[in-house]
Amino acid sequence: MDNKSKAGDLKGYLTDDIEQVSPTSETSPWKDLEDSYPEGGAVAWLTVAGASASLFVSFGWVNCVGIFQSYYHTHQLKAYTESEVAWISSLQVFFMLFCGPFFGTIFDNWGHSYLLMVGTALHVGGLMLANFMDTYAGLLLSQAVCSGLGASMVFYPSVTCVATWFFQRRAAALGPVVAGSSLGGVIFPIMVIRLIPKWGFGWTMRACAFLILCLLIFTNFTLKSRLPPSKRPWKLADMTQPMKEPAFLALSAAIFFYYWGMFLPVTYIVVAARKEGMSQNLANYMVPILNAASILGRTIPNIIADKVGRFNIMIMMCTLTTTLILGLWMIASDNLAMILFAVFFGISSGSGVGLTPALVAQVSPIKEIGIRTGLAFAIGSLAGLSGSPIGGQIIEASGGSLRYMMVFAGVNCTIGTGFFVLARIILGGMKMAKV
Repeated sequence: MDNKSKAGDLKGYLTDDIEQVSPTSETSPWKDLEDSYPEGGAVAWLTVAGASASLFVSFGWVNCVGIFQSYYHTHQLKAYTESEVAWISSLQVFFMLFCGPFFGTIFDNWGHSYLLMVGTALHVGGLMLANFMDTYAGLLLSQAVCSGLGASMVFYPSVTCVATWFFQRRAAALGPVVAGSSLGGVIFPIMVIRLIPKWGFGWTMRACAFLILCLLIFTNFTLKSRLPPSKRPWKLADMTQPMKEPAFLALSAAIFFYYWGMFLPVTYIVVAARKEGMSQNLANYMVPILNAASILGRTIPNIIADKVGRFNIMIMMCTLTTTLILGLWMIASDNLAMILFAVFFGISSGSGVGLTPALVAQVSPIKEIGIRTGLAFAIGSLAGLSGSPIGGQIIEASGGSLRYMMVFAGVNCTIGTGFFVLARIILGGMKMAKV
């Protein structure tokens, strides 16, 4: 039976989706020709809403690390270096992303409910503890470790559940989900900026924790997976086997290098703005500006990607990110240039997060999507863990100059873009096609 006749028997697949892949696509794991996808419905869209709320409080909270990097260095932790303070934000990113293979395995075997409930308790509890902490170790354990683990446990099932409902419209459906993280990255920094002078650090953290709790209660009631859990014994091969597939290996390398460079502007954008003479009040709003712009980057490119190819759009947006870092950010010397960088970088880098789950799903069988999504993000977490402290060390070694840190970020984004190109070639060859 040829590819067209197979596609005709399956709800939710388009003929051109089958035709535009490599000649070996009939046995490729990411086609999942045994499954059909509803592509919508009340339960599916409620899952999208619940997942969006989940990313608002997980990745959205992590998106405001730039605010805490600047605040801690000038308040509780002013005796510590930039690099030392950066470990709080980098460990938070690390724990949220690195635990993906383990939580993905739990998802595949037992579903999402237990992860959501425990994750809610850890994320909210960690932030409630952080409001009592004024030491480096206390903030590291409460905000980076406890809250980071909780955020991870609500992040992975959210992204994975949505992917089980959509195939043709998967990137478009994941767009509103990851846009939730951008919206969180706008609301939380503004809350912190506005509330700390009025309420103090402790009550500000309590207010943020209460908002997170309310949204996660909504997520616990709305998030559903289309597929029942499929229990199977955990095997190391489940995590090593994907790395033997050229497309997944190239994609993983792309995610690592791109994230290694991309998270540096997110962490140091406030510091960079202050270095160029921007007032502290305006500099604090650079994070909300960046995240507000990334709402566009995490929705519109996803919609276009379903029509012209997800890897194609990812490569375009990664190229733009690299150009902005090595071009505009390095030469920005006034408030307008810094604000323009925040806006355009927010749009371009937003696709880096927004399209990643869709790319992983494209090279993965649906029944392994939990562990494979987790594995890809775990690889990215190593970049998130090391990138900010390395950037801080480069700044210190440069006598406070941010130039070489920016070069480091730009070069890594360039390498990451190259690996995205390689993954696209593995899947679709050199021809112009929807990949």
